Amino acid sequence: MRRFGTQGRVYPDRHYVVPRTEEIADFNMRVREGRYVVLFAPRQTGKTTFFRMALDVLIKEDPTYFPIQLDFQVMVNGTPPIFYDRFIQLIRRHIQYILQRRVVENPEKLMSFLKDVQLSDHFALLAFFEELGFLLGNKRIVLLIDEFDGIPQDVVSEFLYTLRHIYLSDEMQCPHSVGIVGVKSISQLNYDRSVSPFNIQDEFRLPNFTLQQVQDLFQQYTDEVGQEFAPEVVKTIHTQTGGQPFLVNRFGQILTEELNISRSETLTMSHFATAHSLLLDERNSNIEHLLTNIRRNRRFETVLMQIASYDKGLPFTLEDDIINELATYGVISRGSDSMCKIVNPIYQHRILRAFKPLLNGLESQYLPEDTGKDFIDYITRTEHIDMVSLLDNFRDFIIRVGFRILQVPDTPKEYVGQHLLYAYLEQFVRSVGGSMYLEVQTGRGRMDLLFIHNQQKYIVETKICEGKNRFASGKKQLATYMELEGTLEGYYVVFDHRENPEPRVETETVNGVTIRSYVIPIVQERLSLV
Repeated sequence: MRRFGTQGRVYPDRHYVVPRTEEIADFNMRVREGRYVVLFAPRQTGKTTFFRMALDVLIKEDPTYFPIQLDFQVMVNGTPPIFYDRFIQLIRRHIQYILQRRVVENPEKLMSFLKDVQLSDHFALLAFFEELGFLLGNKRIVLLIDEFDGIPQDVVSEFLYTLRHIYLSDEMQCPHSVGIVGVKSISQLNYDRSVSPFNIQDEFRLPNFTLQQVQDLFQQYTDEVGQEFAPEVVKTIHTQTGGQPFLVNRFGQILTEELNISRSETLTMSHFATAHSLLLDERNSNIEHLLTNIRRNRRFETVLMQIASYDKGLPFTLEDDIINELATYGVISRGSDSMCKIVNPIYQHRILRAFKPLLNGLESQYLPEDTGKDFIDYITRTEHIDMVSLLDNFRDFIIRVGFRILQVPDTPKEYVGQHLLYAYLEQFVRSVGGSMYLEVQTGRGRMDLLFIHNQQKYIVETKICEGKNRFASGKKQLATYMELEGTLEGYYVVFDHRENPEPRVETETVNGVTIRSYVIPIVQERLSLV
């Protein structure tokens, strides 16, 4: 039986696979036209799987194409002589592999050439391709280089100039097409910041899975096993992951293999909530990459929190080194409005956790001492969450602790209100056995916290005050989201950092739903004792 794959390349005979039919057709059209195609995208987005699937389709449609697939990951830190020696070894090994499966004219002459050839520099590389093209006759060589950013710094420019010379030549036809795959772009690899040696590149974008592709992926499992996913589960998985291939398949693994759910049961939102909680707590390879990357630079926290907390956001411009790095790592992307956005709610959730101190020192103040209340007291007799009392208490908590919120460790005071609300609600949810996850509708400026407890949904939106107009528009955004989720009551918490804050609590009807709003002042400095 096939399964959902997250460990490297996926294989159609072993794993459920998104066919990527349209994307493959687009890529192979470029190959036929002889283009030199580049794809630079974060790790674990399915690049290697995609390109190998595309080349398999290309060969089946036209056997005259002769793909040579290399991996430069092993080239890291190699000297130029080691690089060229290793390069010819990789080509020799791959062509031997191909000859075991395909008929090629004069294979002995080809292998004799490959056995004797030696490469020492880019001039020899040019001559090598010329002779290889001659020996393969009518075969059109497609050179696919995976993990290209493993290429040693000392050879990157001359290697790319050689490919550029071949591309522009009227005489040389080998390779016919080139595919370069990696994480860093050509400009990032061009360490001397000179004019790009590869300005003939044709950039190819491999998008995350669409909702339809995620639905088709899970339908493959249902067709083979018989167990169905509730439509809302599949839709929510796509929303929470943004279609990121690793995360989509990880949800599939948890739901179908790790929760021990009977295959006679339909997978419901209750199952999703359990899987989501597990995914938020585990340290899988994808999340490890995310957390490692966002901690590379202290300035990343400021930028990411500004994207997450302010409607005005930040323009997405790759000329800015911080934005360029975060985009390279797959943490942010360009929104439809050309502003930065965090790529999916799961990443935003993990980012908030990463920057939130493990202990803020105020946990003992969450509940008022004179009432003896516990978090369980915010559950009504009918097993619903008393959200009004819960959030009223949070407002009172901020008043109780006063200037001490400025002493929360490793937390910029600009974002301390949101950090505390997140920590407060997360502790509540854990105490009552519920689940909480983010719904990021715009990718920036607002965090819709969706609670599920006893099969009931509760929505809290939180943001930083940016004036009356944005305060009012935020209510409308929340009302729209509530309508999509089918809830009639929502909660809107805005933190006011201005010198003259305007505290407010009000309940009103917006577009047919009830919204209770809080404007909570944040102390700007410790009061003088003089």
